[in-house]
Amino acid sequence: MVKIALAKGRLAEIAIDLLQTSGYRFPDYSKKSRKLVFEDETKTISLTFVKSMDVPIYVEKGATDIGIVGKDILMEIEPDVYEMLDLKMGACRICVAGFPNTKIQRQQLVIGSKYPNVAKKYFQNQGIKTEIIHLNGSVELAPIMGLSDVIVDIVESGKTLKENGLVVLEEMHPISARMIVNKVSLKTKGKIVETLIETLREETKNRYEDC
Repeated sequence: MVKIALAKGRLAEIAIDLLQTSGYRFPDYSKKSRKLVFEDETKTISLTFVKSMDVPIYVEKGATDIGIVGKDILMEIEPDVYEMLDLKMGACRICVAGFPNTKIQRQQLVIGSKYPNVAKKYFQNQGIKTEIIHLNGSVELAPIMGLSDVIVDIVESGKTLKENGLVVLEEMHPISARMIVNKVSLKTKGKIVETLIETLREETKNRYEDC
C-alpha cells in the first residue's frame, strides 16, 4: 500500500477528485468525517490527513510515501524528498506586499511573514538586510499596525490586500501543488509509485493542459 499525506482543505478536495478520476475510490471519505486515514477500495492507496506544514516531514521521515503540498511550503521547509510532479492546482503567487508607496529597495527592511526562510533568502539574494518577524495569523495586519514595512505572503486574487489598503509590490515565486516522494519509497515501492505518478501526470495534463 502507498501512503499519501494530504492537508484538509480545498487542495485536498481537488487532489482526491484527481485520484478518483484516475480510478482510485475512497468510499469512506467525507469532508465532515473526523477520521484521519482513508483507504481506497482496492487497498492500494491510503490517505493520511495532517497539517499542511507537516506534509513534507511525514514524507521525509518515511511515515508516508507520497505527499501533495504547495510549493510555498517546500520552499520554506526544504525537505529531503524528491519533487516529482507539478499538479498545477492551487495556482497562486508568493509576493511582497505593502502600502502603495512603500520602497523595498532600502538598506534595512522589516518583514512580516508566515514564510521567514523564503523571505530571508529572497532579500539576501538582492543584498537587502532584513529583520524577519515570523507571524502565523493575518499577516496583512503587520504593516497596518506598524509592526513591519512589508509582508511576504501567498496572493491569489489580491482581494484581501485591496480591502486592507495594501498592494502587491513585487512578485517573488509562482506557486502550485506538487507531488513529493520519499527517497526510499521510490526504490522499495518504485513500480506502484511510478505508476501513480504517471497516472496523475496524464490526468493533470488533460485537466490543466492550457496552464
